[in-house]
Amino acid sequence: MDEEGDFRKWDELIPDALGLIFKNLSLREVLTVAPRVCKSWGRAVSGPYCWQEIDIEEWSRNAKPEIVDRMLRMLIARSGGSLQKLSISGLASDQSILFIANHAQALGTLRLPRCEINNAIMEKAAAKLSLITVLDLSYCINIGARALEAVGKHCKFLTSLRRIMHPLEVIGKLSQDDEALAIASTMPRLKHLEIAYLLVDTSSIIKVIENCKNLELLDVRGCWNVNLEEKFVKRFPKLKVIGPLVVDCYDMNGWDNCSDYSGSSGYLAWDFVAGDMDDDYAEMLDDFWEDENPIDDVEMWFYDDVNAVDAGYDWPQSP
Repeated sequence: MDEEGDFRKWDELIPDALGLIFKNLSLREVLTVAPRVCKSWGRAVSGPYCWQEIDIEEWSRNAKPEIVDRMLRMLIARSGGSLQKLSISGLASDQSILFIANHAQALGTLRLPRCEINNAIMEKAAAKLSLITVLDLSYCINIGARALEAVGKHCKFLTSLRRIMHPLEVIGKLSQDDEALAIASTMPRLKHLEIAYLLVDTSSIIKVIENCKNLELLDVRGCWNVNLEEKFVKRFPKLKVIGPLVVDCYDMNGWDNCSDYSGSSGYLAWDFVAGDMDDDYAEMLDDFWEDENPIDDVEMWFYDDVNAVDAGYDWPQSP
């Protein structure tokens, strides 16, 4: 058999097969390397096959909001309605949240930490994201019980909720028990709940445990007003409670062991994205380099990055 009969050319693979292969590449490689290999690969990258999962959370921490918004819209448009998982940080525009809700209604996992979303926008978005099973609204300081109630009302399949706050962000609040009660009354299918540093008391957490009968893990680290009796917790043998004591590695000499954040992977080579660029993307490139290596709030990363290690579990994925 001749050489061509023994080996099928890469550029002859159907787009969905290429999409499966490209899932093993980093986002940067898919955007910057694959399109330059051949026209077939360029078409695959431009189509929906590679964009069922989009994770730009780390990169978006260091980029200007308007650049993040443009990138989000470009990638969601490429997904063609097939997007299953989205992770992005720091969205500052209400229109960005609504764009997700209007163009990614098949989402199962949505991570929106540090986004400036408010109750009204979350109510509108939740109504269109009914298939969500995993949701992260950590450090979103402008939402409260109204938003969580809307999520619980519309997202009937929700099994994992992450609502971690930074201690400094809750100083001015008297109580966030209404958030815990909203969770208890509207999210009966929850299996994983992280509400570290929320200002909640024991009675509201008891409501959560009693109403969310499928709960397997409850993270209340830093919730200092919570005091669950061992006798009560033993009534729920499948439940693992972490906290309120915080046991985190806060040793700057061992920072690499405590955080998986890596600046080397937190950028994209904009001049290569999707092959040829128009003027808008050229402008994105210029803006991006102006933002290189900004000073960020390290404390805001810390709990977020080490929680899975301390808790002894991995953040659950949607089916």
